[in-house]
Amino acid sequence: MDLVVVESPAKAKTISKFLGKKYDVVASYGHIRDLPKSSFGVDIENNFKPKYVVPKEKKPVVDTLKKLVKSSDTVYIATDEDREGEAIGWHITQATKVDKNKVKRIAFHEITKRAILEALKSPREIDMDMVNSQEARRILDRIVGYKLSPLLAKKIQRGLSAGRVQSVALKLIVDREEEIKNFKPEEYWTIHLIFEDSIEANLSKAFGEKFDKFFVKSDKDREKVEKLKQNIKKESFVVSTITKTKTEKKPEPPFITSTMQMAASNILGFSAQRTMRVAQSLYEGVDIGKERVGLITYMRTDSFNIAKEALDNARKTIKELLGDDYLPEKPNVYKTKSKLAQEAHEAIRPTNPSLLPEMVKPYLTDEQFKLYDLIWRRFIASQMKPAEFRNTKITFTSENFEAKASFKELVFDGYLRIWSFTKVNEQKVPKLKKNQPVKLTDVITKQHFTEPPPRYTEASLIKELEKHGIGRPSTYATIIDTLLKRGYVVLKDKKFYPQEIGIITSKMLEKFFKDIINVKFTAQMEDGLDKIANRKLDKVELLKDFYERFKKLLDNAYENMERIKPEDEPTEEICPVCGAKLVIRHGRFGKFLACSNYPKCRFTKPLEEELTDIKCDKCGAPMVVKHTRKGTKFLACSNYPTCKNTRPYPTGLKCPVCGGELVERVSKKGKFYGCSNYPECKFTIRGEIKNQTCPVCGYTLFVKKKGKWCCANNGCGYCEEQGA
Repeated sequence: MDLVVVESPAKAKTISKFLGKKYDVVASYGHIRDLPKSSFGVDIENNFKPKYVVPKEKKPVVDTLKKLVKSSDTVYIATDEDREGEAIGWHITQATKVDKNKVKRIAFHEITKRAILEALKSPREIDMDMVNSQEARRILDRIVGYKLSPLLAKKIQRGLSAGRVQSVALKLIVDREEEIKNFKPEEYWTIHLIFEDSIEANLSKAFGEKFDKFFVKSDKDREKVEKLKQNIKKESFVVSTITKTKTEKKPEPPFITSTMQMAASNILGFSAQRTMRVAQSLYEGVDIGKERVGLITYMRTDSFNIAKEALDNARKTIKELLGDDYLPEKPNVYKTKSKLAQEAHEAIRPTNPSLLPEMVKPYLTDEQFKLYDLIWRRFIASQMKPAEFRNTKITFTSENFEAKASFKELVFDGYLRIWSFTKVNEQKVPKLKKNQPVKLTDVITKQHFTEPPPRYTEASLIKELEKHGIGRPSTYATIIDTLLKRGYVVLKDKKFYPQEIGIITSKMLEKFFKDIINVKFTAQMEDGLDKIANRKLDKVELLKDFYERFKKLLDNAYENMERIKPEDEPTEEICPVCGAKLVIRHGRFGKFLACSNYPKCRFTKPLEEELTDIKCDKCGAPMVVKHTRKGTKFLACSNYPTCKNTRPYPTGLKCPVCGGELVERVSKKGKFYGCSNYPECKFTIRGEIKNQTCPVCGYTLFVKKKGKWCCANNGCGYCEEQGA
């Protein structure tokens, strides 16, 4: 018996169906060793030697793997093909103490039967250069996080932490907010001429001088605009030139990690974290009828490469769907812009281009379908002909003025036939002839103001990180998630707003660690990690160079960084306990109201409380919504601390067993619903649920399974059609 070890159970399930009984396919459930949580875990004096431990929760997994490894003839490490996957595979061999002669490493870009069988034919050894690169990254992050966090806790606020790459991302957001704050808008005007048949042209020349926009700084300037408008009205215009040109709009390359996250954010409204979670499920495999299929290739990549077989299949699909008119003579080839891209990888694409989104829709959840549809369309469109446009430019002239109008017509839709997310603003071209007089019907002046640079969205922040070479495909989502979890930034209307504690932290890091927490240095470190992976730089050399610089800055910060304590903000609200005024204070989880008489009075409450119409059953006061530390809502009496009554937050869902109310609860395994009549009724359920009576068995609760609402009564099996 041979053993194949992967990271996730879903991946194991898919691969096991391809390999049959000769192979035992098991999951390591991600990393099985890491640096210890309770100590630094890096021996700096001994060439930065890491001390790895097996976390308590992973010990049963390691014990199982040890038994399986011992009884297996060959152990295939089939973890993901990036550096993190390589490191996970190496840690598996170290933790299980497997005989190195039994170990073979296999890697693949897609989880299909053909790809897995091909990988088994050409195994290799674990790439220790990639492992060393990942280990160096982990040690760098441990040094910064472990050494900086106590400094921030001491000098700014307890509970703060910092990261090597996240701090640079935070700096980008804070710097952008500073730009917006300091921006001073400038007023300018544009002039538009309206000719017969509602033809609008922009003024381009006035009295022989070019005219684009007229900046206004005083009332006299506004008078000039008005005078110009009146002069134009007196003129007679003719069509002086009509120019027609053809242009092409070429398709975008297939997705890499960053562009997939950007498109999913802009088009689907997915967060980076959500995009990667859904992509992971598509990569690891989905049950399509009786067959389990990995629908997309590996989703952590920065290469535009495409396998020849995939290109041939894409061209075949285009020809069958749309005909030869949409197929270029040769496959479109895209060059990866990043010099650091791992060219052995492939772009993100469907494993089988002929598997159209609508064909797999019944087997996917709503979010899986949306992302697969996006990936499929982008890949197919990348191998199609360009869209063709006819551009018409018309110039209108008079004795003293010139105006221009532009019109665009779609001649051939090309790749836009598939990639329908690009908006094309077509304009009807007026039927005019050269030297034809045209009647001026109106002159419109429009006031404008210059605008500050926009706040970062998830998509634009990822684009900026990629542009500067900060982070790698596997890190973008984690960077953003960490900033949000730490409370350094918040997302409002899909834009990042730095919080006060984030601004303070960023400013202090910039002041004392400017040499290492900046865009350029962080990009250089990424370059160094790539050099380690390519055997062009020694791991210890990189770590030693970094630590020497970092240690000097750290010592200086401890000595010279001033203690920052955000000042209390006064309010007119009165403390219900002692009658003193409440003040706004700053805590680990943001601002809150506290008694100014602290520490004699320790009354606190959230800055904003959501008042409900529900009355307290003990004192009759309205109840307010509060949250546990794990984020679960509950109701508390607004008359606290006089009345300390609490009750579960109402969900409006009824227990199908006893008719009681289902309430949100949290366990180690996450959120679930339980009956409010517990312990008399011990009904529980997880997932997205709704009250609905099953037409088959009469059960009164439905749960969402794979995008369908299904009866929650085990054994019934009734499901509505998708989308119901």
